[in-house]
Amino acid sequence: MAHLLGFLLLLLGLCGDLVSGGQPSAPRPLEALNYTLPTAKYRIQQAYEVGPISALFRMVHVFLYVVQPHAFPEDTVRKIIQKKFEPSVDYEKVVYYEMGIIICSFLGLLFILLMPLVGCFVCICRCCNKCGGKMHQREKEDMVFRRKCLGATLLVICILISLGIIYGFVANHQVRTRVKRTRRLADSTFRDLRTFLDQTPKQIKYILAQYNTTKDLAFSDLNNINSKLGGEICGQLKPVVIPVLDEIKAMATAIRETKEALESMKSSLDSLHSSSEQLNRSLTDVRTSVEQSLQDPQCLVQPGVETCSSIQTSLSQLQGNSELGQLPSVDAELNKVNDVLSTDLDGMVEQGYKSFNDIPERVQQQSTAVVAEIKKVLDSTGSEIDSVTQQLPIKETLDNFIGYMNESEKYLHDILPKVEEADSYWWLVCLIICFLLTLIIIFFNLGLLLGVCGYNRLATPTTRGCVSNTGGIFLMVGAGLSFLFSWILMLLVVVAFIVGANMEKLICEPYANRKLFRVLDTPYLLNEDWKYYLSGMVLSKPDIKLTFEQVYSDCKDDKGIYTTLQLQNRFNITEQLDIGQHTQKLVREFESMNINLDGIVLLDDSGKRNLQEFSECGIDKIDYASYLTQTGKSPTKVNLLSFAYDLEAKANHLPPGNLKNSMKEAAQNITAIHEQQVIPMEQSLVTLHRSVKTLQLTSGSLQGVNKTLYSLDDAQNFITRNISSIIIKETKKFGRTIISHFEYYLQWVEYAITEKLASCKPVATALDSTVQVIFCTYLTDPLNLFWFGIGKATLLLLPALILGIKLAKYYRRMESEDVYDDEPLRY
Repeated sequence: MAHLLGFLLLLLGLCGDLVSGGQPSAPRPLEALNYTLPTAKYRIQQAYEVGPISALFRMVHVFLYVVQPHAFPEDTVRKIIQKKFEPSVDYEKVVYYEMGIIICSFLGLLFILLMPLVGCFVCICRCCNKCGGKMHQREKEDMVFRRKCLGATLLVICILISLGIIYGFVANHQVRTRVKRTRRLADSTFRDLRTFLDQTPKQIKYILAQYNTTKDLAFSDLNNINSKLGGEICGQLKPVVIPVLDEIKAMATAIRETKEALESMKSSLDSLHSSSEQLNRSLTDVRTSVEQSLQDPQCLVQPGVETCSSIQTSLSQLQGNSELGQLPSVDAELNKVNDVLSTDLDGMVEQGYKSFNDIPERVQQQSTAVVAEIKKVLDSTGSEIDSVTQQLPIKETLDNFIGYMNESEKYLHDILPKVEEADSYWWLVCLIICFLLTLIIIFFNLGLLLGVCGYNRLATPTTRGCVSNTGGIFLMVGAGLSFLFSWILMLLVVVAFIVGANMEKLICEPYANRKLFRVLDTPYLLNEDWKYYLSGMVLSKPDIKLTFEQVYSDCKDDKGIYTTLQLQNRFNITEQLDIGQHTQKLVREFESMNINLDGIVLLDDSGKRNLQEFSECGIDKIDYASYLTQTGKSPTKVNLLSFAYDLEAKANHLPPGNLKNSMKEAAQNITAIHEQQVIPMEQSLVTLHRSVKTLQLTSGSLQGVNKTLYSLDDAQNFITRNISSIIIKETKKFGRTIISHFEYYLQWVEYAITEKLASCKPVATALDSTVQVIFCTYLTDPLNLFWFGIGKATLLLLPALILGIKLAKYYRRMESEDVYDDEPLRY
């Protein structure tokens, strides 16, 4: 046990060089980077749960606190260790601290010495018919009360003794059960420690592998510098450039639409001019023909007079809209627009778009050399990080520690069979003790049972029955066995008490409250030349304050070994990584990146002149109101269809003859004119109306041409003035993004090594398993419960045997009795 405890204490120190291992967790990830060290699953996750029996253990702890209320004597233990247990040590303080245990042990020794001596005297005295040895019982008035009181008291004491025996059985079973568990617990502990050690190389490989992940992300950004950097530059220019180009493109579209509208308008006007003349000639011919027909004699007689007069009157309405033929031409405006369209404005706008959209490609072409150098720097940085990691003193320490652990494990496996064998003997001895006490209690209980059941109140002391007499004999046997064995039992109890109480008060209790660590942390205690033993062993710098208590507490909190053992005093990872030095190389490379985006022209001078000419094409001076007014009128003054229907109706009132026939023919001609000439003219008017409306809207946008030209000049000036500053700003931003990946990686490496790498909770758990579980819970607590229960039972044998001897007189058959003249007293 001492060998294993020493191994675990050294483990807290030897792990100091294990700067990689444990169960780490990464800090908050940056963008796509998210590092999480591989974790190990340990078999022993938490402290051992004692279970319901812990109530019995706490009861023993309370008793020990009453017996030994003094605090752990740290100063005294320090002096004893420093003087190496020499006689010159002031043992008065030791005696004072151990006073409670000494007094209890002294009382136990008195019991051991006096019990057989008193038993011998009682035996000799009773053989001489003294001390109640004479088989005669005097009759007294309170005999019934005394018998009942003695029996009840003995019963209570037997119950209390039985509880002590049960404690002994339970403690004995716990020791045997838990010694068997020790092997499994030890195997799990060593397996966890091996897992703890095996995890180290995996985590180192993971750390190095994450550099490649980071580098791949940076390489991806560098390979896509056209979209990453060029795209950001375009993003800065886009709010200024794109709206202007869109406006110019809209102007080019408006010019085409203007030409189409003017062409449509010219075509409609030409059609209306010719159609209007043709319509007037046709209507004149019809009117002349009708007038000639009205010269017929039938118009002079009834009933034709009124009809002919009515037709003659309506002929004045049969005329065309002469104003349609007088609408002004738009040839001049159309010619000017055609001149504007002779310049390819659309092509110029597309060239402006292309000049803007080519920025990412130009950025990539001009940064090829610098990107190649940055990649070289990143590769070399990876080699440097690998070199720093290789410098960590891991392999040598691992080899030494693994060898020491194998030796300790072999020692444990060698000693465990001996411990189990010794436990078998211990278990057998304790079992015999418990059964011996059980036998004594059985005799007392049988004596009570047979005495009470066989007692006859009518029988005299000399005539008592066999059952009652047997009960009395059993009580005497129980008393005799108590005299015979109680001092032996007390001897075992005293030895177990001295050992178990000191184990609890000097090891288990100070380990639980960590006072034991404070003793070990005393300067110059374990080594006269080292102020702090642990720092001297781990760091080779004994003046640095590194204590067992601090290391144990940090390991319990699952902190990393680097921080726990202050390994920065031996290998400063911050200086070795030197984040600023690595990132400065990248900063210099990005500062040397020279990107020139001069020559971005949104629209050349010819394009500007083209826009200016369009604004002066004259479509804004066209009298759109007069056109719209005429397009709203009919090509004729009267609806020809209605006129023809009316003429035909009037013709029907005429008598048959040439006049009637000529009027009907005229009505048919008018209908034909409407269908063949008026309807096409109406369609031309609709087309003209639509074209006029389009031109009217376009003419309103001519006022925005100058504004667009001003915006174009502002955008071009913005590019000229600010392109350099935008390139510098975005280049720094892009470089900062690349650098931030590696700053984050290096910070994470430092964080992982200093805070989370080699989280040493398995070491603290292994130490707890050895001391708290195996030594204290598995061994000390059952041992203390055993002596507590057996000691209690043995101590109560003294009043039990006294009561048993006194009570036996009331149940045994006497050889003589008191005789009176009156009727004998019955019990």
